[in-house]
Amino acid sequence: MSSENQFLAQRREKARNLADLGVKLYSNTFKPADRISELRPKAEQLESQQKEEGGANYSIAGRIMAMRKFGKAAFITLADATGQMQVYVRKDSVGEEQFGAFKKYDIGDIVGARGHLFKTKTGEPSIHAEMITMVSKSLRPMPEKWHGLTDVETRYRQRYVDLLVTPESKETFRKRVDIIRLVREYLSDRGFLEVETPMMQPVPGGATAKPFKTYHNALNMDLYLRIAPELYLKRLLVGGFEKVFEINRNFRNEGLSTRHNPEFTMLEFYQAYATYDDLIDLTEDMIASICQEVRGTLKISYQGVDVDLSPPWKRLTMDEALTEIGSIDPEILADDEKVIAYAKKLGIKLEAAAGAGKAKTELFELLVEEKLVDPTFITSYPTEVSPLARRNEDNPTVTDRFELFITGREIANAFSELNDPIDQKERFEKQIAERGDDDEVHPELDVDYIRALEYGMPSAAGEGIGIDRLVMLLTDAPSIRDVILFPHMKPEERMLKEQTAAEQTDDD
Repeated sequence: MSSENQFLAQRREKARNLADLGVKLYSNTFKPADRISELRPKAEQLESQQKEEGGANYSIAGRIMAMRKFGKAAFITLADATGQMQVYVRKDSVGEEQFGAFKKYDIGDIVGARGHLFKTKTGEPSIHAEMITMVSKSLRPMPEKWHGLTDVETRYRQRYVDLLVTPESKETFRKRVDIIRLVREYLSDRGFLEVETPMMQPVPGGATAKPFKTYHNALNMDLYLRIAPELYLKRLLVGGFEKVFEINRNFRNEGLSTRHNPEFTMLEFYQAYATYDDLIDLTEDMIASICQEVRGTLKISYQGVDVDLSPPWKRLTMDEALTEIGSIDPEILADDEKVIAYAKKLGIKLEAAAGAGKAKTELFELLVEEKLVDPTFITSYPTEVSPLARRNEDNPTVTDRFELFITGREIANAFSELNDPIDQKERFEKQIAERGDDDEVHPELDVDYIRALEYGMPSAAGEGIGIDRLVMLLTDAPSIRDVILFPHMKPEERMLKEQTAAEQTDDD
């Protein structure tokens, strides 16, 4: 029998013994009246070995995180959602029957306790229990106290255990909640209306990623999990809403990495009668103010690298970045044939229809992107790679668009919106032609979106911010899986088979 199965067998035997004693293993009657975070300050005010005057009784419930038994007495550490507190259990205080059952409790069990506050002679705020009861029996042992859940794959796969034993993980997700709340408050305070748009769409649009495809029986039609809410949010601008935002899930049927999960959270917001320059100012102020609120400073460290979020942030056009950081001669950038040849010389594979704009974008990703540590706005993206952005009036080969980079990764993408239905239709058709036939998803023209533009959409600017990446930055998390409660992973059985096959290959 494996050690894991042995532990499970022991736990089940204890559970049967408790049931034989008449203990309800999964009770639904104990209701704690107090939270540990509220009781600790009261107990901390007491002197060592002092009992709180007045004989007040408090009741808490939580998971046993530690246990020390001394014959007719024991100390346990209980943890609820707000903190941890020591509980002192004596046979002569809780009675022989309760104490007899209590002796069979395990670390990991969820229990309820009622008693008065006191402080031990070592100065530990505690509850002296006058009643102790089982709430929920744990049949699996907790990870070993001093090592916790060290296996990264297990942490992601069994997040419920990770949260129990890794305080830093729990704090990361508390901060995630705070960050999303602060984003909502920031935009709502500035007149943006939070909306919800379809997660299943008849035409995948708003980005060029590969979508997840499904089928709706009643409507007898294919539907796609959205890759972006953009086209629906801009329909709302047509309908008369002038400031809208949505925080919700996007889905992209592509690879996984430390920066990518197939299901991820995006903020998208749109403002009528605004330009991308307005959104640069808003983005800088919003992220800086959220960082100050969450971290208490604008000078933070991310994975050992110092990052300064103090405004104003650096702004470069793509050509300037390729010259100053990528060390490409401006003469090459000014000649379409030369820039394409330069990209190919560096090993960049370009499709036959790709132009200089695509070549510049690929060169930027290769030579510049990872070097942008402090926040930097990159502007003037080529029109070729910006099918939904407004052309720059002085230079139609580029668009009024920016991407924000921090710690070498994209955090935000924004542009002044294209609202010319004729130009938009032509760009969609060109994009579809370049993409060609797809065995899984046949590219389609979003005729309804063109129709919406034909009614007239006001001049506007819109932006998308990756919430997961923003949380990674502000919590110093190395992987997107560290900030998503339940990241997508390979099935456990398949992963084990692959590991076994790899080990056998190594042995050979």
